Amino acid sequence: MKLKWFMAATVATLGSTAYAQSSVTLYGVLDSGLLYQSTSAASFNPAGKDLGRVYMLKDGGIYSSLWGMKGTEDIGGGYLVNFRLQGAFSSTNGTLRLSDTPGMVALFNQVASVGMSGPFGSINVGRQFAPMAYALAETDVRGGQYFGSILTSWLGMNQSAGWVGTSTNGPIGALYDSNAIVYNSPTFAGISASLEYAPGNVAGSFQGGTRESAILKYSNYGLTLAAIYYNGHDTNPAPTTVATGLNNNRFVYFGAEYATHGFTMSASYANGRNPAHSNTVDLDMYSAGLGYRFSPSLRLTSGVYYLKDMNNSANKSLEYAAGLEYSLSKATLLYAQAGHVKNEGTATTTLTYGAPVAPRTGTTAVNLGIRHTF
Repeated sequence: MKLKWFMAATVATLGSTAYAQSSVTLYGVLDSGLLYQSTSAASFNPAGKDLGRVYMLKDGGIYSSLWGMKGTEDIGGGYLVNFRLQGAFSSTNGTLRLSDTPGMVALFNQVASVGMSGPFGSINVGRQFAPMAYALAETDVRGGQYFGSILTSWLGMNQSAGWVGTSTNGPIGALYDSNAIVYNSPTFAGISASLEYAPGNVAGSFQGGTRESAILKYSNYGLTLAAIYYNGHDTNPAPTTVATGLNNNRFVYFGAEYATHGFTMSASYANGRNPAHSNTVDLDMYSAGLGYRFSPSLRLTSGVYYLKDMNNSANKSLEYAAGLEYSLSKATLLYAQAGHVKNEGTATTTLTYGAPVAPRTGTTAVNLGIRHTF
């Protein structure tokens, strides 16, 4: 549903105010399907046991179900004021998704931002997707999907670094950042940049809880290149931890994707570490992908993702997945995907977001679903 408000003037008891042309859009996505997984676990605990195979109705085979609203006001001269509110939820039971506070859900757990755009680019403030999330998806044939992609491999990196999955605040990089100020530059000859700074809002500590990142991208002639630098302080504290400004979250990434004659190929390298204690968290991640579009409505994607603990070679995972997507219409997508992950040592990399698997075992999963946008 799209509502357009055209208001020339509103007269109130205190006077009148003129408003520029504005628009507000309500939108959403429902994504649900059947999942079979040959092993399962209660959590990401590396000491967890295999609970056996699982059949379930699973939200988010491609991406999460969500709803939101966004608005734009044209203030003239090529400048716009924008806002966005967006929250993820489970289509299987209607519950809201987690926030960055452990154990707590939030209505707008993905985006709650306001900003401006114009010839200078755009700047937005508030909770929003970290710029690195877009760069990861844009250099992965699988598009950073919730099943077998650069996203699930990166989540495996976070699990190896101690993330227990009770919040969106991970120890390596970030999918979302609260209190963030994000600048996106215009594109010149295919080159663009994103800069992020998130104050920690911690009294008595200027660096406590802060995060900063820089992303450089090139996109032209079918080629997309991305370089990511992300650094954070106190970005995965326990609920009782006092933020001190400890530099404990660093993620660097180099990725490429190339599309030609229906084929798409991608490759990447990343490293995630805890700079304050690199002897405990130092992880390398490699990926490669291949896809083919048979027609405007039918696409095949595949990817291989390898994660290695640089401090202990026994801890590693190898994940591969493939998916077939068919567009019934502009709003409705059917998908079928399958994959396998082999976790060794303490690795607990998953095949699909939100479905933990047991360590030290091979896990196979199949997912059939439908995704509808409105």
